[in-house]
Amino acid sequence: MSSNLFLIGPMGAGKTTLGRQLAKKLQLEFFDSDRVIVERTGVDIPLIFELEGEDGFRRREATVIDELTQQPDIVLATGGGAVLLPENRQHLRERGTVIYLHTDVEMLIQRTRHDKNRPLLQTEDPASKLRELMAIRDPLYRETAHIMINTGDRPIRSVLNLILNQLKNYHKAKHE
Repeated sequence: MSSNLFLIGPMGAGKTTLGRQLAKKLQLEFFDSDRVIVERTGVDIPLIFELEGEDGFRRREATVIDELTQQPDIVLATGGGAVLLPENRQHLRERGTVIYLHTDVEMLIQRTRHDKNRPLLQTEDPASKLRELMAIRDPLYRETAHIMINTGDRPIRSVLNLILNQLKNYHKAKHE
């Protein structure tokens, strides 16, 4: 089993923040698929959505996820919609341990309400858009994940310890 860890979940769940901390703690390299896309294209994600639509962005994301999941010893924070494509779900699931950072919609609304870098939330009613996205994506997150962590409004350190304990238990159970 690869020592790769892949974080999935909705926007605002804390994938990047927790991913960085996890990588540091486990001495693994950290990647954020959205950041890699921005670095490669030289433009921000809202502009990619504007120019290429969500489909164009998802194609770029699939390429990046395919490449990154083949690297050894990494922690990868994926974008909230990464699970929409079957090939992404397959690559994540087969090439590492997938952790679903679950957060209830009310908490997500609070965390994302001032963020202008989330093109799917630039609508009249971001809360209802988030609910709609979660209705579609939550079953896919659950299907893809090996481990599910409810982040709630816990402090980062507490969630980090929870993840580390769950990982230890998961890998122990796998080898019994």
